[in-house]
Amino acid sequence: MTVKQTILKFIYPLIGKLSGLKNKESGIYSNTRQTSAVVPFYSLHATLANKSGFDFTTLKGKKVMLVNVASNCGFTAQYDELEKLSQLYKSSLIVLGFPANDFKGQEPGSDEEIENFCRVNYGVSFPIFTKASVIKPGQQEVFSWLTSKDKNGWNDLQPSWNFCKYLLNENGELQATFKSHVSPLDKEVLKMIEQPGSFNFKQHVVNKVNHLPPC
Repeated sequence: MTVKQTILKFIYPLIGKLSGLKNKESGIYSNTRQTSAVVPFYSLHATLANKSGFDFTTLKGKKVMLVNVASNCGFTAQYDELEKLSQLYKSSLIVLGFPANDFKGQEPGSDEEIENFCRVNYGVSFPIFTKASVIKPGQQEVFSWLTSKDKNGWNDLQPSWNFCKYLLNENGELQATFKSHVSPLDKEVLKMIEQPGSFNFKQHVVNKVNHLPPC
């Protein structure tokens, strides 16, 4: 981790707070009409950072959070929060990271360097994909789906910066989008993940405790 990256990681809480105040909005947009996708999410294709293919049909039945990530951004410390979220809901949620160099050149590294950076410095265990553009023109397939309402059914907003987040439900429908300053562990994000019909972490903990062997 460079000196710049270390400083950004240290001041991330302040950056997140100031960004929220500056935007003067929640930064959360949800599919209130429960609009269905036009193009099936599970038909998409993408390549992992290690150059292997990824089968999107393996995501069926789970919620999915997709994030455009970068190594030299003020929000890079969200890698840590995304990993915590991934572990917290590992039975029901899959986090997917998509590196992009679209904003101020904040992701200059190779696929190997990017993957090594997030694994070593933030303990990331969720899938990281090859670096590609997440905005038009030249937008990669997954983000073209996420930001085209003629494909996902309702959302046209492209990422405005690094670490924009997109949440899909268990059926591959785009449920909500979250701007960069919204923490992956924000209470509204957790609330959407735990909406009726999805995995309930609190009940999972109760069940796990009740099934522990006696001392």
